[in-house]
Amino acid sequence: MEQAETQVAAQGWMKATLFGDFRIETPSRELVVLSNRRAALLLAVLCLEPDHSIDREALARLLWPDRFLAQAKASLRQCLLDLRRKLEDHGVDCLIVSRGEVALAPGSLACDLFELEAGLLSDDPAAAIATLLAIGNRPLVQGPPLNPEFDEWIASRRDHVDAQLRAAISAAIRNSSNATSERLLEAARARFPSYRTFNRAAHQARIAVLPFSQIDSVGGNFYLADGIVDELSTRLGGLSGIALAGRTSVAAVIDKGRTVTEIASDLGVDYVIEGEVRRDAQGIGVRMALISGQYGTEVWSDRLSGSIEDFFDGRKVIGANVIAAMCHALDLTASPAPSRKMTHDREAYALFLQARAMIQKIGVEGAFAKGIAFLEQALEIDPEFAECWTALANAHIMTAAITPSLERVAQSAEAARCAERAIALDPGQGHAFSILGIHEWTRFNPARALEMAFEAYARDPNDADVCSRLGSCLLYLGKAREALPYVEEAVDRDPVYGRNYAMLASAYLSLGEIDKALVAGQRLADLGNPSMWLALAQMAAGDHEAAVQTHFDTRFYLGTIIMRPPGMPPMDDAARDAYFGFAARGIFSGNPADRAAYCQILDGLHAAMPDPYDSSIAFPAIWMGHSDLVMKIYSECIHPANMFGLMSLWIDVDPINRTIRDPRFMDFAERIGMVEAWERFGWPDLLPADPRRP
Repeated sequence: MEQAETQVAAQGWMKATLFGDFRIETPSRELVVLSNRRAALLLAVLCLEPDHSIDREALARLLWPDRFLAQAKASLRQCLLDLRRKLEDHGVDCLIVSRGEVALAPGSLACDLFELEAGLLSDDPAAAIATLLAIGNRPLVQGPPLNPEFDEWIASRRDHVDAQLRAAISAAIRNSSNATSERLLEAARARFPSYRTFNRAAHQARIAVLPFSQIDSVGGNFYLADGIVDELSTRLGGLSGIALAGRTSVAAVIDKGRTVTEIASDLGVDYVIEGEVRRDAQGIGVRMALISGQYGTEVWSDRLSGSIEDFFDGRKVIGANVIAAMCHALDLTASPAPSRKMTHDREAYALFLQARAMIQKIGVEGAFAKGIAFLEQALEIDPEFAECWTALANAHIMTAAITPSLERVAQSAEAARCAERAIALDPGQGHAFSILGIHEWTRFNPARALEMAFEAYARDPNDADVCSRLGSCLLYLGKAREALPYVEEAVDRDPVYGRNYAMLASAYLSLGEIDKALVAGQRLADLGNPSMWLALAQMAAGDHEAAVQTHFDTRFYLGTIIMRPPGMPPMDDAARDAYFGFAARGIFSGNPADRAAYCQILDGLHAAMPDPYDSSIAFPAIWMGHSDLVMKIYSECIHPANMFGLMSLWIDVDPINRTIRDPRFMDFAERIGMVEAWERFGWPDLLPADPRRP
């Protein structure tokens, strides 16, 4: 490598401009004019993959797809000769060409993209800010279409680069001072007009918006109170300096008859907003108050009035003045949030609100189906209702993930279709991008899944589900250290949502922080959730007896929070207790005979159950290090219910770690797309580089 770098330095290097029109310059700023467009694009492809050799046949098919392969290869050969001569005329010899591959010599390239990425990682991002402002919204390698194959490839690379830039900008903003973060935010919006950021600064106000009561003397299902809360939450959630508690957690604590101070304590917030909506023949009146979570005293309050049309047609009831007054009470500066594309149809909006309330009723039989029906009715009325398409996508993905279903991959595909429709109508729908990311896992494309998860976070970092799904995607890929801040954000935003504590426990276990994993697992159990992740932490701590008992205790959740495997009949209490006892010993006792016996049972269930890829088979296979079954299941089918188990694959404790230590693991990871994701986004914590390469 040292010899190659010395040779390159002696023979010159080049500077590429990748944003906008592709340009190449020598170190003396002499422009290298490439009149052959395909030669320029070939060099651009190499510049976008500077650390990788590219297969010559793949290049030929990319640039000359309309020719026979032999002709395309001949055209590539001539193109490479012309390109090399042109570069050598300017004192640059950076191409490495073999019979099978083409690459750039190490150290031969500088470009605006690399400088921007390095600037965002530096302690002083001033240069990155200047670069962002300079490139504006110019696309990567701008130019007219070439052919469908190349156009699709470059579009994918543009999405990939922009997703990485959004993630890097978010990290830089979190790690910068207030003044610098504001400048970064301004620069980010020069490229991404809808860019939003989650600011974890110490002065951030943590707020929960509670459901408003409604007093209606007119009648009719207008769901005004829900609508006011929805609009207020959306506006506040888009502001820097405010961390809004997730709807899931608010719904969970509000039903417990808590006082305001108790609710604030449960949700970990500084303030709560409560209110009341009155409707009569003259219009609507709204009373709302911002209340100190510590003392239960009013910090700010207001009374608003308007017509029904003000709210449904213009949403003027919760206007800029209300937000500004609330921010003033909090000593915050209100920053403009991206515009929100809603419906003007009252019935469609009421159906949307009803549906979202139904979809929050996790564990209530038929709730998701009713929610989907309401959303579909709303979209029949207003097919341009972007947020409704996102809600429908989420309903389908939740149905696939947490209800007994034999159509999980098909449901995921339908969710992706709805998410794509939402994004086409409103590119600011961050949550829709996260749903697309989930579906990419079912297509064995985790690299694309992570791109979508980063894109979702960049567009809507204040959404607890978006934080959670980015964190989970990183955990599935074994990148626990990188995932942890996003998982912690999700916990901060939704502190009584059990799924987030399962992720937190998995992240800590993957990082070897067993004591913290035990705390997270216990919190999961205390919230009334199945405590398998607490059992994992207990096993990792060496307390096998406690782990067996913890897992056995989860039997009471079967048929409610723990769904029955689809197509399988209910168990009576005796059969349930016998099975859970057998499973608990097999997974957590540490006894090799118990483990072997339960592995055999899982093999039989995999052969006989209607869904052979169900989480009831996949999860324990991972936890017991049954590598044959793990690799068979996930090589054949990843769906929204079983992918959650992948995060515990990376716990470096016997027997769980037997799968990642299996000699066939890297080939398995290649098959399901993990290796491609690692090559693009960095290798997992336990595999700092590809172990198959010298």
